[in-house]
Amino acid sequence: MSLIEQIDKNRLPQHVAIIMDGNGRWAKAKGKDRSYGHQEGVVSVRKVVEAATTVGLKYLTMYTFSTENWNRPEAEVQALMSLLVAAIHRETPDLMKNNVRLMAIGNLDRLPADAYATLQDCIAQTSANTGVTLILALSYSARWEITEAVKRLAREAVEKKINPDDITEAVVSDYLTTKGIPDPDLLIRTGGEQRVSNFLLWQLSYAEFFFTDVYWPDFREEELYGAILYYQQRERRFGKTSEQLIL
Repeated sequence: MSLIEQIDKNRLPQHVAIIMDGNGRWAKAKGKDRSYGHQEGVVSVRKVVEAATTVGLKYLTMYTFSTENWNRPEAEVQALMSLLVAAIHRETPDLMKNNVRLMAIGNLDRLPADAYATLQDCIAQTSANTGVTLILALSYSARWEITEAVKRLAREAVEKKINPDDITEAVVSDYLTTKGIPDPDLLIRTGGEQRVSNFLLWQLSYAEFFFTDVYWPDFREEELYGAILYYQQRERRFGKTSEQLIL
């Protein structure tokens, strides 16, 4: 019996964010090059997006490439960028077939021209789709994102376009790359590490965290369903008491 049959469709997380970790270690354990792990990781992305569509998730954000990843060996970065271009080009027809809308957040100007063009083309093609919104965090870091938001707010305050006393949490949220996207309800990290690694620091304030030792290339449909079941066992209080939730 698939775990999906145990999921309460009325209590789904609206937004699931995933730190996809363990590609390199998975490949090393098999005596393969790290690039082999990244290639197999793309298969997991496809399977998880399909599972998200099947179960009825609305938003799925995947930490695809951090700003810190630019510091990896040049050969690996180039291989990752080439894989990104090929994967987006290859997966666009399936995204269309499954009614998936693609978005991207991060410092996209740092992407190579071919990667940027391929990404923007897929975003445009899928923009009218109404199923799962798949958000790729590319060349992304939360500290970068928050710093850029602060810069914009400071410039607008200096230019008298905004009164500093009018800056609320909602205003700050509107200056982030995730404007208009609900905060994640559930964060999943694969690969055994238990940290957020500069990912959605503002947005994860009230997310439930699910850590698993499973490496990303082995994380497929059942693993996603298991994480959702874990989420449904949590009591979402948002600062209230358990008794208040019953009332």
